[in-house]
Amino acid sequence: MLLRQLEYLVALARERHFARAAAACFVTQPSLSAAIRRLEHELDVPIVRRGRKYEGLTPEGEVVLAWAHRILAERDALRQELSALRGGLTGTLRLGIVPTALPAASLLTTPFCERHPRARVRLESLSSAEISHGLAEFELDAAMTYLDDDELRHVRRFPLYEERYVLLTPVDGPLATAPTARWAHAAALPLCLLSPRMRNRRIIDECFAADGATATPAIESDTVAGLYAHLPGGRWSSVISHAWLHMFGVPEGMRVVSLEGPAHGPRVGIVVAREEPQSVLAEALLEVAREADVRDALDALLKEHLGGRSR
Repeated sequence: MLLRQLEYLVALARERHFARAAAACFVTQPSLSAAIRRLEHELDVPIVRRGRKYEGLTPEGEVVLAWAHRILAERDALRQELSALRGGLTGTLRLGIVPTALPAASLLTTPFCERHPRARVRLESLSSAEISHGLAEFELDAAMTYLDDDELRHVRRFPLYEERYVLLTPVDGPLATAPTARWAHAAALPLCLLSPRMRNRRIIDECFAADGATATPAIESDTVAGLYAHLPGGRWSSVISHAWLHMFGVPEGMRVVSLEGPAHGPRVGIVVAREEPQSVLAEALLEVAREADVRDALDALLKEHLGGRSR
C-alpha cells in the first residue's frame, strides 16, 4: 500500500468525482482509478461503489478513508517534527476561521510567520460545521471560532477574546453624540447587518430582543467586507463586533457608540483536535496565541475608538 493511493482516495471522497479528484492530484483519471483498484485488491475489500459515475464509498471504504486521513496526518506530523529539529518549522498551517473572526486573524498569523519564517499559513473562511468536519478529518490543523459552538466535538479550546458589540453610526445621526445607546434605539435606525444565517447576527438579534426590539435591516450581507462596503456615505448604521475594528477601523464620517447591555459576548478562540497525531504547526500556533494578548489588544483598540470621533 502506497501513501499516494491513500491521497487519491481522500481526494476522491472530497471531490466526489473521479475526474475532479484526478485533476486535484495532478494525475490522469485512469491513473487514479487504477491506483484505487490496486488499493482495493491489496486490502481485499471493495472501497468505492461504482456505477456509471462515482456513487460514494462502501462501508469498508469509509473505514479505509478514516484510516487514510489518520495515516496521512501521521506522515505530515513526522515531516513537521523533523523540520523543527532541522532548524525551523516548514509546511503549511491550515487554519479554518469563522467569517466574523477573520478580521482579527492577523493578530496571530503575523507573529506566527515572524517566529516561523519557513512555514506558511493558509486561511479558509468556513462555517462551524465545516470546521468541525475539517478537524475531524485532519484537513485542518486548527481553527478560530466560537468556543461554545455545539458543532465542536473532541477538541481542545484556547480562549482569545470575548466579542463586544458596538454601534457604528453616522456622525450626524440621532445617536452619534450619545455616550451609550440602547439596543431598542439602535433598532430604529436604517441598519446594515450580517445575514440571519451568520452566528454573529443571531447573537445580535438576541440582544435586540432582550431590549424588546426587533431589527429589520435594509441591507444584509454574508460577509463583514460586504457590510462595511455600505457604511461610508452616512446613510446606514450597523452593530459590529469590536474585533472588526482591527481590520476595518471606523469609516470616515462615522462614530463608535457603546451599546447598553452585556459587557461581553461569546468567546472566540483557537480549537485543535484532541485526537493523535497532534499537529506540530497547531501547537506552534497555540504557543504564539498564549503570548499574543489578543483580548488586551482588541480592548485597547475599542477604548481608543470610543475615546474620540473618527476623522
